[in-house]
Amino acid sequence: MRFSKRTDWNTAESELARAHRLRVEAGLPIADLTASNPTRCGFDYDADLLAALTDPRARDYDAQPLGLLTGREAVCGYYAEHGVRIEPEQVVLTTSTSEAYSFLFRLLCDAGSEVLAPQPGYPLFDFLAGLDDVRIKAAPLVYDYGWQIDPEGFRRAITPETRAIVLVHPNNPTGHFTKTWEREELGRICKEHGLSLIVDEVFLDYGFEGKPESFGSGLEGVPIYVVSGLSKIAGLPQMKAAWIVATGPEHEEAMARLEVIADTFLSMNAPVQWAMAHWLKGRGDIQQQIRERVAGNLAELDRQLARVPATERLVAEGGWYAVLRIPALQSDELTALELLECGVWVHPGYFFGMEVKGWLVVSLLGPVAEFETGVTRLVDFLGTHQGGNKNAAGDKDVH
Repeated sequence: MRFSKRTDWNTAESELARAHRLRVEAGLPIADLTASNPTRCGFDYDADLLAALTDPRARDYDAQPLGLLTGREAVCGYYAEHGVRIEPEQVVLTTSTSEAYSFLFRLLCDAGSEVLAPQPGYPLFDFLAGLDDVRIKAAPLVYDYGWQIDPEGFRRAITPETRAIVLVHPNNPTGHFTKTWEREELGRICKEHGLSLIVDEVFLDYGFEGKPESFGSGLEGVPIYVVSGLSKIAGLPQMKAAWIVATGPEHEEAMARLEVIADTFLSMNAPVQWAMAHWLKGRGDIQQQIRERVAGNLAELDRQLARVPATERLVAEGGWYAVLRIPALQSDELTALELLECGVWVHPGYFFGMEVKGWLVVSLLGPVAEFETGVTRLVDFLGTHQGGNKNAAGDKDVH
């Protein structure tokens, strides 16, 4: 049997994944500092959450390619609370932000086209693009008293095959919000090279200070496609509801084409579409719980990191993650393996496109007690080993 080249992935289990699986199967404790699923982090959800799925109107099959008007109006209401006016005709509902990216890659790219994506960044983009025969090309985020784009690095990465820039606002995992000067510079780059801007705002509501501006407000003369959804906004990844908002020049033509793409799949189910307005309206409670958890865990992380001055927690402005810069004495995968032996599960930085040495990424979403335990073990390890003494890690194994 012959398979497509686009699915020619290396699916062999990595040493790190195998070590984690074996520890779980052995029943040994693990303090998970990678948790990203809010439904499994001990938050209190509305007891009547699922009642919204029983709307009797969902019994009818009304095939609307862009999504039911009630759902699209709910999305418009969400942006109105951010001070941005969006019309339902600018919105297409999708089952996930992953599907939204796929729709946009099909809209904007031909086979072999390139899309720029800042790194560090979300590792799923390569898989999503590859399935649509598109290549992701890294563009640099740099760290200098905070994360920022490197405009000239972006320009150098552009080729005649480049069609768009993907921007996560705030970035995952760095927590970097795009500043006004960066927005303006990206706008200039897009206009210079005829590019579109795809902006992922799933973490928009989780800024550490203030209420950041949505890219739905647009940039003059730049086609912008804002992607978001209930996974983060309402803490409901299991409901599979997301959207694309099209703004800027030729957005009417873009929506006409997106309608055909969406009509080809008709993937959104009726109960979730009818429930979207209810869930978006009630998002405030779960968002408040998440913000309080993230703030508390971040404070605990900073408190404990004071014991290991050789490790730096980099500046973040939002999101659910913290990036740690550790002494680059060995590969981050080896450090993660040694930490796993100590009962702590962390992301090595290369998962997000960082260098293979000197970076760890910690989720701030986990339950407080588990997070404190994990950070204590992490800091104890860093204080003793600095990521370099692989023989001592086994002495701290937790059974």
